[in-house]
Amino acid sequence: MSALEKAARDAVDAADNAEQLKLIAAVLKAQQLLNAQQTSRQEVCQHQAPQQPFDARKWVVIGGVVCVGGCVASVLALAFALAMTAVAVGGTCATACLLVLRSMWRDYQRGR
Repeated sequence: MSALEKAARDAVDAADNAEQLKLIAAVLKAQQLLNAQQTSRQEVCQHQAPQQPFDARKWVVIGGVVCVGGCVASVLALAFALAMTAVAVGGTCATACLLVLRSMWRDYQRGR
């Protein structure tokens, strides 16, 4: 092997090494950027959302609505119960009246 061939091979090796060093540097730079992005994301994620202050007025309104709704429901239930009682009493009276009228009609038919 001549010195010229050796020098040419060394030059090619040096060029390959330079390309490899450039690739390694690019990979390291990409890793640094990726780590920087992950670090910034972690910093953002570590912050908590601000808590809303306690609003007593909201809970008083909710409690009032529930109480009024319960009262309205109980009044409606009472009205429904009274209506059903009236229907039952009316049905009983109608039945008694029909029985009396049937008895009177039979007596009339027999000539009493």
